This record gives sequence, structure tokens and C-alpha cells, in this order.
Amino acid sequence: MRLPARTAALAAVLATTLTACGTATPSSGSGSGSGSSAGSGSGGAIVVYNAQHEDLVQEMVAGFTKATGIAVTLRNGDDAELGNQLVQEGKASPADVFLTENSPSMALVDRAGLFTKISASTTANVPAAYRPSTGDWTGWAARATVFAYNPAKVQASALPASILDLAEPKWKGRVGIAAGGADFQAIVSAVLSIEGQDKTKAWLDGLKTNAKVYQGNTAIMKAVDAGEVDSGVIYHYYWAKDRAESGANSKNVQLLYFGKQDPGAFLSVSGAGVLASSKHQADAQKFVDYLTSKAGQQILAKSAALEYAIASGVAPNVALKPIADLQAPTVDPASLNSATVVTMMQQAGLI
Repeated sequence: MRLPARTAALAAVLATTLTACGTATPSSGSGSGSGSSAGSGSGGAIVVYNAQHEDLVQEMVAGFTKATGIAVTLRNGDDAELGNQLVQEGKASPADVFLTENSPSMALVDRAGLFTKISASTTANVPAAYRPSTGDWTGWAARATVFAYNPAKVQASALPASILDLAEPKWKGRVGIAAGGADFQAIVSAVLSIEGQDKTKAWLDGLKTNAKVYQGNTAIMKAVDAGEVDSGVIYHYYWAKDRAESGANSKNVQLLYFGKQDPGAFLSVSGAGVLASSKHQADAQKFVDYLTSKAGQQILAKSAALEYAIASGVAPNVALKPIADLQAPTVDPASLNSATVVTMMQQAGLI
């Protein structure tokens, strides 16, 4: 079942943004499947608007409910859909917690003044690099930007030195992007934050000429693997998950990590925040705290999601490139602006 119908204005906004992963996760008002119906001292389940991968969050919810007895109801959608819904609902929202895959939609809700400060115990769990300067929400997982390429099509000596190089004429028709997805739009947000509006505009104009547009990261990886396109910009875990399974969609794909604090080395943070309008403030804070706790991060690190654990000193899955080796640029998650990015990408003709 989909979430309730939006206003016409909201529908217009959402029409510009597709799902990050290329396959929509239907929104649901059903329980999380954690097996708990006990509720908590404040009464009733907390409602989580969830834009992260549902299977991963269900694992986290199961651990949380087992540890606390607090029930959780998930309502699943994508970053932009749920972020815009929260802004439309305002103080009347039934949501207690908002989770995202990427941080621009967290910043959208934060700018609308809808979050309360996260607890001090949560702040203590998470390094400052993975929290916004506002202190109104926190990161709890991360994904690395990578350049996926077919070595039969792109020689090592011809690899781009920067993600900005993909606007050069030699990449015409040779790079895939998921322009409508929250993942790629978060990457554009990082380019904008680091390089400024003029350079970002020039880069987007170059991509309009050069790039083939796909419906998601998986579609890009499959196209690169099949030789349909030489390369593409994706997040690391699509490749890592495929390699951990059969490798059927990535056997002809290698990854370039740009490093050197390049915008193409952007580490995108998945966010968690407590709504100021929540009627279950204590329980909602406990849930966000659990996501960033050692127990929660260990679930993340051991999961098949293969996203980066970033909190409570828990090491990411050993199959992943160490975070220190990513040489990611420093980006304040609060600075990532989805509305500006959507406008710029529309002006460039990419969406």
C-alpha cells in the first residue's frame, strides 16, 4: 500500500525525483516484522519514516525491539518522497523518526525546523565528520562514491583523475548516471558544496552532453558489465553486494576510488533524526541512539547491506575498502541542498 496521497504541489516536486536504487520500495503502514508488540512506557509503537533499504532497517529494528521492548512501525518510501511529505505534514506528522539513505533530504527537513536535537549519548557515538553542524540529526551509515568501469573499454592509463573530468569531450557517450535518483543527486550536492555553483553548473552541462541516463545504480553496473556503456558513477555497495553473491552483474566491472579529497570521493551519510512533533520523544531518541550504538553498528557491519559502519568504534565489514583509504572530502552534511541541486539539474536538462 502506498502512503497517503500528497498535495498537488508535493506531487510536482516528487515528479522530478526517482528512487535512489532504481526499484521503488512501496510505502507501508504495516508493522516492521520485528515480532514485538509490547510498546514502551510511553505507550504504542514509534513510527519511522524509512527511506533506507528496508531489509537492513528491519534487522536494526529487530535488534532494537529485542533490546528495549519498544515496538516500531515502518512506513517505507524514498528520500525525497518522505522528506517532502514531512515538510507538508509539518507538526501534524505521525512520524517519530526519519531515516534516509542520503543526507540532502535530512537537511530539507532540518531547514523546515522539524527536528529536535539528538541526545548527547547519540552525539557521543558518532564522529563529527558524520554529523551535521546543526546537531539536529546524525549519520548512522555511509556509502562511498565510486567510478565503475569496464577494463575492456577503459584502460588504466585513461582513467579520470577527478569526477569533474567526466564533463570533458572524451567521455561523450561513455559514462552512465542515475540522474533522477537520490544517490546521484547527493553526489551533485557534494560537488556543489565543494566546488561552488559555477563549476557545478559547467560539470552538469558537460554531463548533459556526455552521460547516458539510467534508472538506478544497479542498472548502470549491469550496463557497464555488458559493455553497453564504458563506465558509470555509483555507490560502492552495489558492486560489493553483487561480488558477495554470484558476481553475475559485475564480473566485467572494476572500481576506481578517486581519493585525494576529490568530490568523487564523497562519502554519503545516511541520516536519522527525531521529529520535534513526536509524541514518543524518549523512545524515538532511544531508537536513533541504538542505530549508532555498538550493538546497532555491529548489525550494520555484519549485514548483507555492505554499507559502512561509522559509529561507536565499530569497524566496517572487512570486505570494504577501509574508510581511511577513501580519502573522502570534508563535507558538512547540513550544507547539502537537494532543492538547489534539483533546480540546477533541471536547468541542465538532466531531469
